[in-house]
Amino acid sequence: MTVGLYQQLQCTWNFNVAPEKLLREISLEDFDALAIPGGFEEAGLYADAFSDEFQAVVRHFDEHKKPIATVCVASLILGHSGVLHNRKATTYNHPTSKRLAQLQSYGADIVNERIVQTGHIITSSNPGTAFDVAFSFLEMLTSEENAKKVKDLMGFN
Repeated sequence: MTVGLYQQLQCTWNFNVAPEKLLREISLEDFDALAIPGGFEEAGLYADAFSDEFQAVVRHFDEHKKPIATVCVASLILGHSGVLHNRKATTYNHPTSKRLAQLQSYGADIVNERIVQTGHIITSSNPGTAFDVAFSFLEMLTSEENAKKVKDLMGFN
């Protein structure tokens, strides 16, 4: 289920997202995992993701050791919340970007790899990792066997 802070989100490149539910309409206890996509600062990603309301969501999932997966700069959201302090993580690492330094400023132990999994948390280095993150997340939530089956059925083997 998709959950958001607003009924409709205006994203980059005129892409709109209409979440199925608003955060105020759900109980976090009903969810087994949290997946956070990356995005652009110009589209307002950080203003919303760094809000007290969403930071509380991140901390809730971490405190309950529920799986959390992020793609690209979404790991900065975890860093901002404090859950990556003294944990291995990565984020967008293009040579022109300062995002790794930003993540490190939150106390994360930077690992310059495509995907970094530390316990129940997955972080990744760029948008091109999205499928790999999704399959790792699926494995965490179900089983290695199921993740391999889905990968095969989707033509990834």
